[in-house]
Amino acid sequence: MSTLHQQYDQPPMSVKIPADVDQPDKVLYGLTIRQLGILAGTAAACLWVFLTFGPLVPLPVLVAVLVPVVAAGFVLAVARHDGMNLDRYLLASLRHTRTAKERVTVSGPVQPPPVWCRIRGRLPAPLRLPVRAVRQDGALELAGGDVAVIVRAGTLTFGLRTPGEQAGLVAVFSRWLNSLDAPVQILVQARPVDLTGLADHITQHAPALPDPALEQAACAHAAFLSDLGAAHDLLIRQVLIVITGHIPSSPPVSVLPWRQNKRHRVGRQAAAAVALRRAAEAVQALAALAVPAEVLDADSAAAVLAESLSPSEPHLVDNAAPGDVITHRKEG
Repeated sequence: MSTLHQQYDQPPMSVKIPADVDQPDKVLYGLTIRQLGILAGTAAACLWVFLTFGPLVPLPVLVAVLVPVVAAGFVLAVARHDGMNLDRYLLASLRHTRTAKERVTVSGPVQPPPVWCRIRGRLPAPLRLPVRAVRQDGALELAGGDVAVIVRAGTLTFGLRTPGEQAGLVAVFSRWLNSLDAPVQILVQARPVDLTGLADHITQHAPALPDPALEQAACAHAAFLSDLGAAHDLLIRQVLIVITGHIPSSPPVSVLPWRQNKRHRVGRQAAAAVALRRAAEAVQALAALAVPAEVLDADSAAAVLAESLSPSEPHLVDNAAPGDVITHRKEG
């Protein structure tokens, strides 16, 4: 047996990877720089209070005042809520309370009503989505100026593979990750699936089967699918790979507005071409893993965005093309 076969027959090495790969580094006693800053600020404030009011206030009163401050600083630095540091969570909560809860789709700021019209509460804020438009080739024009392309990929049963096959899959996947020269987001979604349509389709086409036994088996399978969907909350897993293309920044050659708009359109076209090429390369790399993948076109990308904005709502109807007839009136 060759050395390569002996290497693949050995059990793969297990390495623990944190779920949050962007977590900050620990610098001292398992604490980050942010946590050390909060503790140092709390200690400095308590020391200043002790040195300033120590000669003037009895020690028990001073201890009763400083103990809650020390406890609050320690909890603020160490505690976490929903995987987020407590200080960041409090800042996010404060920002959420100060922002408008109602948003409307307008191109500019929301105009206030006339003086004679009295309203209660705040004015709605303009809705600013991260995606500005969906191009015909499937590329998404982002609000920040960049371009993104979505690749939908399938999954494979990694746990049922042999150690040698697992090592080969990890090697191929790592080569694709190391070949990336731009940020890539991998999103794994679990969405509810309804088997009613499949069961109705089987029941509808069962009488066309050539044998009565096949028809009976098809009807039994349709009944099984209906009972399975009624008894359990079925979920389907979807993997989305978002590949971005950045517009190269260059100093403006001309200050004329139409020249700047033209250069921006050219840069966006180049960024979309680069993102689509990277998406095609990702599909080829995943094909080596026997993972089915496809680059989403305009309709599929719009459907994915609509499902992400309202996952529990029914799917929206397809948007009509510019040349399609929206309404038709029959005269006479």
